[in-house]
Amino acid sequence: MDIVDAKFMTSAPNVGAAPESDEQNEIVFMARSNVGKSSLLNALTNHKGLAKVSSTPGKTRLINYFDVTLLNREEDKKVNAKFVDLPGFGYAKVSKSMKHDWEKNLTDYISTREQIKVFIHLVDCRHPHLDIDTSVSQFLFDNVRENQYIIQIFTKIDKLNQKEQNALRREFPNAMTVSSSKKRGTKKIINVIYDLLEEKEKNED
Repeated sequence: MDIVDAKFMTSAPNVGAAPESDEQNEIVFMARSNVGKSSLLNALTNHKGLAKVSSTPGKTRLINYFDVTLLNREEDKKVNAKFVDLPGFGYAKVSKSMKHDWEKNLTDYISTREQIKVFIHLVDCRHPHLDIDTSVSQFLFDNVRENQYIIQIFTKIDKLNQKEQNALRREFPNAMTVSSSKKRGTKKIINVIYDLLEEKEKNED
């Protein structure tokens, strides 16, 4: 399973400006600022410049859309998806009014956008218990529809030693782990995304 094509589609400031679509094929990537979301998007698509990696956390405040094609080489079957890069949440160096508007845009998008198939919540493996991530996880579980999925992925797993990795996996047995810099775990994530999109297509037949 591979991603064989990925390109930037458009940006939107809020859910009202999101592109119209009849398909439920959006894969939403969400994380605190500086957790490695852009790096993961680039690693998954094998496209270094697809998502801009900013040196200033919280700089991106738009919802960015990417057209992505996944290929099952064994069956020679393609599945199309939209990867959605949400702005990083929880970054403090903006005004309170801007932060409020920003967070409202994100919560509105998560709770009302029916085209979303999968929510991918990225968490820095070195900080698995931050209140903001716990709150986001709870918000997702409270708002997810029956035909949507939530995947929790711990990033930067190469920063932990083997004992720490094992402890993390025991505590979060349903989560996935990834290292974008080492390309560890990316294939598994692509496979899971493909399978969930493929399931959607089978249900529609």
